Amino acid sequence: MQQGLRALFALADGARVFSLLFVLMLSLVLSGCERAPAVHHLGGATMGTTWSVKVVGLPAGSGLADVQQDLQLILESINHQMSTYQADSEISQFNQSEAGTSVALSPDFAQVLQYALRLAQETSGAYDPTVGPLVNLWGFGPDKTLLKRPSADTVAQAQQRTGWQRIRLETGVDGAASVVFQPGGAYLDLSSVAKGYAVDKLASYLNARQLNDYLVEIGGELRASGHKPDGTAWRVAVERPIPGVREVEKVLSLNNLSVATSGDYRNFFEEAGETYAHIIDPRTGYPVSHLTASVTVLAPTCAEADALATALTVLGPEDGLAFAQQRQLAVLFIVRTTEGFAERASPAFEQLRRAQQEH
Repeated sequence: MQQGLRALFALADGARVFSLLFVLMLSLVLSGCERAPAVHHLGGATMGTTWSVKVVGLPAGSGLADVQQDLQLILESINHQMSTYQADSEISQFNQSEAGTSVALSPDFAQVLQYALRLAQETSGAYDPTVGPLVNLWGFGPDKTLLKRPSADTVAQAQQRTGWQRIRLETGVDGAASVVFQPGGAYLDLSSVAKGYAVDKLASYLNARQLNDYLVEIGGELRASGHKPDGTAWRVAVERPIPGVREVEKVLSLNNLSVATSGDYRNFFEEAGETYAHIIDPRTGYPVSHLTASVTVLAPTCAEADALATALTVLGPEDGLAFAQQRQLAVLFIVRTTEGFAERASPAFEQLRRAQQEH
């Protein structure tokens, strides 16, 4: 009898152990499901467009609202420094200042301007941060003027106010303020690089919070890091440059990489059968008129991709591709031909695209 009871109790104990093990395993599975990383979507309005962030997981002790607020504050700071649409921004203060005035710059503004001036020198003025008077004259600036072709005389007058060589920037060291000097009539316009720089700043914030899997986008300029929760790469589309149409030309995989596209098919006006796009060639004073429909650039930072896309659009498919090949830049031109659109990619673009797909 005692042996039978001992056997029964042993059986019951074994059942309890099995039950406990099953519950433990089930709880681990369920807790694993609860902790499975999710893609969180954040976004809002900035710089006359929209911004969005897709991020996997959240930092300990922070909720979505906290991260959203921090990202929005970063964007507001950059806007206050570099937006020509804000009358009290740092860049507007410089543009409105009298000749001989020195204007102190915030570190972000100084860094962006320093890069813009360097790119202007490398492209022999095809890229020029002082193009603002021409952008405004053609109706693509904050003045909201009527979109129409200006006279040759007014173009020449506006062009006299441009020239990156006129800008003298003194960058401080050891925490000292950077200073830019107004030569008289200069009007800085950093819209071709500010959005890309803002993307980089948001990415830096996410990295600092150890959020290393994300896709950041502002007005079509993007930067990706890491992977989606399923381990696959972030994928973005390059549009086919057709006005009023949303079609995909090419899909790119991105990991620790930025992409920006510049084109003439979204912001333009027509007059007397001619089309005038918003991308102005600072060397001529007129919108670009060659066969380039769009330029897509892959680069480590979004500021580089953003500014280079504009610079290469101005340079055009021949000079632009030559510039890219000399510097091993990853660039895709989409040009107009009599048979439709044609792609012209630099060797670095094809190599990087394949490497990203295999990653």
